[in-house]
Amino acid sequence: MNSVLTRYDIGPHYDEMFAADGVPRPHYQKLVDFLGKFNPAQFNQRFHAAQAAFLERGVTFGVYGDRAGTEKIFPFDIIPRILSAQEWSVVEQGLKQRLLALNHFLHDIYHDQHILRDNVVPQELIYSSAQYRPEFRGVEVPKGVYVHVCGTDLIRDFDGNYRVLEDNLRVPSGVSYVLENRRVMKQVFPVVFGNHQVRTVGDYPQQLLQSLRQVSPLPDPSVVVLTPGVHNSAYYEHAFLALQMGAELVEGRDLVVENDWVFAKTTEGLKPVDVIYRRVDDDFLDPEVFRQDSTLGIPGLMRAYRRGRVTLANAIGTGVADDKVIYCYVPEIIRYYLSEEPILQNVETYRAEDPSHLAFILENMAELVVKEADNSGGYGMLIGPRATQAEIDLFRTKVREQPRKYLAQPVVNFSRHPTYSPTEQELYGCHVDLRPYILNNGEQIWVMPGGLTRVALKRGSLVVNSSQGGGSKDTWVLEPSENP
Repeated sequence: MNSVLTRYDIGPHYDEMFAADGVPRPHYQKLVDFLGKFNPAQFNQRFHAAQAAFLERGVTFGVYGDRAGTEKIFPFDIIPRILSAQEWSVVEQGLKQRLLALNHFLHDIYHDQHILRDNVVPQELIYSSAQYRPEFRGVEVPKGVYVHVCGTDLIRDFDGNYRVLEDNLRVPSGVSYVLENRRVMKQVFPVVFGNHQVRTVGDYPQQLLQSLRQVSPLPDPSVVVLTPGVHNSAYYEHAFLALQMGAELVEGRDLVVENDWVFAKTTEGLKPVDVIYRRVDDDFLDPEVFRQDSTLGIPGLMRAYRRGRVTLANAIGTGVADDKVIYCYVPEIIRYYLSEEPILQNVETYRAEDPSHLAFILENMAELVVKEADNSGGYGMLIGPRATQAEIDLFRTKVREQPRKYLAQPVVNFSRHPTYSPTEQELYGCHVDLRPYILNNGEQIWVMPGGLTRVALKRGSLVVNSSQGGGSKDTWVLEPSENP
């Protein structure tokens, strides 16, 4: 029988579903058997059913500067990614270790700065970071928690080892798509889902709400979700999470500060606000302290924050720890604060601010991936092997003029996963990464089982960001009881 798997080519990469000899990995065997029962026409029907479900639900994301319109249906691939309980256990422990160390680091650099005095991290890198907020040194945050919500991007290298690509400690997005992916997968493939013991992700909104409430010093705190508004690329997610948590979705104009307390404007008068899950960057939060031209923030919010009268998640200034140059030092940060070896390794990285690294980057730029230290979403990046000579020359000039702003990494041919092509009605290998979501309430760290598998839908592409043509997959973490 001709199935969607018939012409699948593993290629010279680590394949998530198949070993190098073409034999299915044990935890994928049931899925492979299931896929073998579908001919291309039958599978195409399931694909279009999934697309219709996303369209009906209005699951969208925004792309800034797109002439075809800012709102797009989030691309979804219907072949799930599966992680065994054993491999997930290692990832989970590594993520907890990493976030714990980074939270210690943030508290330290905004207080005693031991790690700078001990020259583990060069202080000039902290002070020159665009995300460092020196005006908040000495400000105490509830329960010492700087990062309440983290999204850490992982890849798998050629040998199948998980490596950290970057940490997202400011306002990580994408978790709503994890929940919608799972809902659609259950709807489109109920039988195959039912044949696996998959850990739930549906409790994330309540885990988030509980974590936000627990970090507040108040006994019964009120929680709101602060959004920049409908024109933000992640507005769908802001509205989704607020609804799922039973929290108010507010914009800056909906809040007011009186006598250094924060209130929400309602038809019944002002109501106290104790915790703000903010999806607004630092620069736009309070025109009295940051950008004076911001219309997204709340005048006086920082006064209330300094006095401990409102909890912000994430805390002000967390971006210094996801500066891509500081990323290079995370293994040493883990050793310094926890006296442990890192469970998850970084990708090899060269810092342009280091003269010896700079010379290497400038000479080998055509073979490297060059990134801006404080950019995200696939923007401000050069993939050397696929760039024109003009693009390489432009980046070479940028890096030479402002080395602190750039770093470089080898092109990592990270793992691929079978992905469905509706036009060719067959599976082909696409590169994938994984963004698990981690919550911290100051007493415990919780990791969502799985997270957002992002997939580079364009053949051969290494860019998984939705803004750059990528999509996502449902990610299944199997229960320990399901041993292949």
